[in-house]
Amino acid sequence: MSDCFDIEAFRETALVNEPFPYLIVPHFVNSAALARINADYPKIASPGSFPVDQLAFGPAFRAFVDELESDEFREAFEEKFDVDLSQRPTITTVRGWCSPRDGKIHTDSVTKIITVLIYMNEDWDQHGGRLRLLRSGNNLGDIIVEVPPVAGTLLAFKRSNNSWHGHESFSGERRVVQFNWLTSPSNQRIAVLRHQTSAMIKRLTRMLLPRPAE
Repeated sequence: MSDCFDIEAFRETALVNEPFPYLIVPHFVNSAALARINADYPKIASPGSFPVDQLAFGPAFRAFVDELESDEFREAFEEKFDVDLSQRPTITTVRGWCSPRDGKIHTDSVTKIITVLIYMNEDWDQHGGRLRLLRSGNNLGDIIVEVPPVAGTLLAFKRSNNSWHGHESFSGERRVVQFNWLTSPSNQRIAVLRHQTSAMIKRLTRMLLPRPAE
């Protein structure tokens, strides 16, 4: 039995199959666990996705990440999406901040099988930053559903050539943990290296940018 997640709510939520398989589970992370996890959340000072193994965090966040890798979590997704994930490698990345450049429409890499997004902000009153599942790759207004990144909400979808998603511009704190099952171990290594390189470049860029006059 999960200490963090409402697996029964996940199991009871119907999978939407058109135009691609997805489901949304509000409050998937229970409120007591959400407070503990946020207290132990990695201290991230810049935009970008960071591999979880490259970050420092407290024990509640560690327990949260471990539950993502649990058999119970995997088996629930196998049943829901009717796919065998038992031999598939995984990757967990973490975001803390959003930049105005984030949120461009995309489908996710072909190396990903299922994308799981778990949003950790305790509330959200901003217009931007709400993830939109889309019917096309060129119109952010062609919305299937819009998901505020709030209160332990889970959004999961099966990656496909039409699994379009993006969000309107937002700059500020936007906490999200992304968990993926990948097609092969080689793609896992490539994904980790790509995130590490991207994170390093963003940190260097932030250090080199001139600071505003006081």
